[in-house]
Amino acid sequence: MGFDTSGLLPLSDALQGMLEQLACCCDTEQLPLPEALGRILADDIASPLSVPPFDNSAMDGYAVRLADLAAGTPLIMAGKAFAGQPYQGEWPAGHCVRIMTGAPVPAGTDAVVMQEETRADGERITFLCQPVPGQNIRRAGSDMAKGACVLGAGTRLTPREMPLLASLGIATVNVRRPLRVAIFSTGDELKPVGTPLAHGDIYDSNRYGVKAMLARLGCDCLDLGILPDNPDLLRAAFIRADQEADVLITTGGVSVGEADFTKQLLDELGEIGFWKLAIKPGKPFAFGRLPHAWFFGLPGNPVSAMVTFDQLVQPALAKLAGQRFERPLQLQAVAAEPLKKSPGRLDFQRGILCQGPNGLEVRSTGSQDSAVFSSLSRANCYIVLERERGRVAAGETVTVEPFGGLLL
Repeated sequence: MGFDTSGLLPLSDALQGMLEQLACCCDTEQLPLPEALGRILADDIASPLSVPPFDNSAMDGYAVRLADLAAGTPLIMAGKAFAGQPYQGEWPAGHCVRIMTGAPVPAGTDAVVMQEETRADGERITFLCQPVPGQNIRRAGSDMAKGACVLGAGTRLTPREMPLLASLGIATVNVRRPLRVAIFSTGDELKPVGTPLAHGDIYDSNRYGVKAMLARLGCDCLDLGILPDNPDLLRAAFIRADQEADVLITTGGVSVGEADFTKQLLDELGEIGFWKLAIKPGKPFAFGRLPHAWFFGLPGNPVSAMVTFDQLVQPALAKLAGQRFERPLQLQAVAAEPLKKSPGRLDFQRGILCQGPNGLEVRSTGSQDSAVFSSLSRANCYIVLERERGRVAAGETVTVEPFGGLLL
């Protein structure tokens, strides 16, 4: 697969290496618009009509011809125009038309004067300002021109896009089928929530985070549960996932312990891309492939699993699903307190970003141990500290990455 498996791979190299190999693997299907929320467009969508489809009023007021206002005399109201009920009568010189927001402007209209800038005396309307050409008129096609691309292939349909498509009269859309992702946790120490713990046991928490993030990404999840450190059971799970899913994601079993069989099985059944990353938390992250499915092995520590999913798996799944993915926004902020850091790995510390008296400032959520999940649950951003950076003093500028929709 062309990856160097020795040493620690920088995050940027790992991400680029993955994305260069991945391609969309999801077929298309046509769905009624109400059923397409959260799905990914398979094709560009061109507007079948101009929006707005006709010149219309942006205000409640009076449609006028500027030439009739030149003398500064009141105009006689010739009639009224409402949304859905255009004015269709005669419009002689010296007259105006009462018009409501959204109504088509009568032919010959130069401007619409808002009613607050007029004075009415029966049918005689005095104008208290001199309008300019086009004032308060929304021109046909000013929002979207007929034939223009309004949404590109790879767009995930959110509540922002649904009314846009409805406004164009689009009843069905071609979308990608959901990505199928199999998951399991591995470790003899893991127990299901709701069961008592023996000495040395812990609850399986990572699957809950992974399933929640997969749900946010619109994936179909095949949950294979908790598997013990048994190579035969793990091999069967690998084979099932390869047969039934596009992707397999595991948590745990990717370090170098004697009971960590994931690397051995991936080597046996497929190919290993890379195994160790120069990031913290999340060094023992694995990428590879099985005969029919891609593989992502997340670390067993809960914070490490969430961070590596967010930073690496999310953009990879987006490409496999046919979604256009934009890297998260990064900002500059002032460290409100000292931050511990040793050079050598890119560090994603969990922080709380807020508006200070002189701009953005960020502070740590406390312990940055990868097993302390409360540090992530209290955070609203990553403090992204460069690989070769050491300790950060209070007042220094740092890069922050506010949490996106996957974690909020």
